Amino acid sequence: QSPKATLFLAHLVLPFPVVKDRMKQRRMMRRGRRGRRINRNWAYSQRAHRQKRFNNRRQNKLPPSIRANRQLELRVVTELCRLFPVSKIVYEYVKAKGSKSFSPVMVGQKVMLGWLSKLAQVKTQFGYETANLRTELRLVKSKDKSAQTPETHAVDGLTLACSELVKYEPFHTANTHGHTWKGLVQLTPSIFKVIRRPPISRRQLHLMVPAKGGVRRKYGGTTTRHGVRKGDIVRAEMAGRVVVGWVSGDTHRQVSVSDINWKRLGQFTASKVSLIARSTNLVVSGALNPTQPPLLSLPHLLREDGGFSENF
Repeated sequence: QSPKATLFLAHLVLPFPVVKDRMKQRRMMRRGRRGRRINRNWAYSQRAHRQKRFNNRRQNKLPPSIRANRQLELRVVTELCRLFPVSKIVYEYVKAKGSKSFSPVMVGQKVMLGWLSKLAQVKTQFGYETANLRTELRLVKSKDKSAQTPETHAVDGLTLACSELVKYEPFHTANTHGHTWKGLVQLTPSIFKVIRRPPISRRQLHLMVPAKGGVRRKYGGTTTRHGVRKGDIVRAEMAGRVVVGWVSGDTHRQVSVSDINWKRLGQFTASKVSLIARSTNLVVSGALNPTQPPLLSLPHLLREDGGFSENF
């Protein structure tokens, strides 16, 4: 956000639930392997219990699900800093009840603020401050979290950006005193993007159910047998039909191509699939709607002295 225009809006689909489920599955598989290795007919002191290789009680690591969320946010902010001359980053600080050092949210915030400080100057503010400014800007926040729209997911981010341009400051006159909003900002229609990681499964050396004969099939991973990687943007042709999509899988002779929602468009012969761009590990969808009205015009904020304009 700049004083004269809204430059970019986005919603990040965080990988928290996917990473949480995969860690649960990994833990279950690991316990199964350990259970099969130990012979419980032996005395406990003679069983094949592996000794610890390192101290895993350092208490300075993030849970994988929280780390994945913060890394995706950092990746997007880093790309935005390359596109725009970012002067300051405003981060909404959440206070957790109870022990602050035990809360994964609080620990994740501390790590994230350290990462962001290497990109630009960082300022924090609390949620109630964001809510007050959002009311003053007349921005309406939708409660339908399933809708991937600016009103649902980008309103608070826009308000945070405007907090550096519109401030709640004290004033004094001959007869009264108090606080008022001062600043200059103009909100305009902007590009809105939905950003997420490509839903690619990690490579598994050992599947949960052993295959017959002891040979387990290939599962997961980013590589294919045809010179492209999963997540690459490709152009594919079949029976006169040409599609552009993302590589999502492969067989011995074919490459699977999917759309932006990772719904498979078809399986194409590898020789008729050409690479357009390598994977950036991000899937970006959404575009500017030319008929979209301005989010808000702020006639009462056009004067920097804190007064109201004539058309308020």
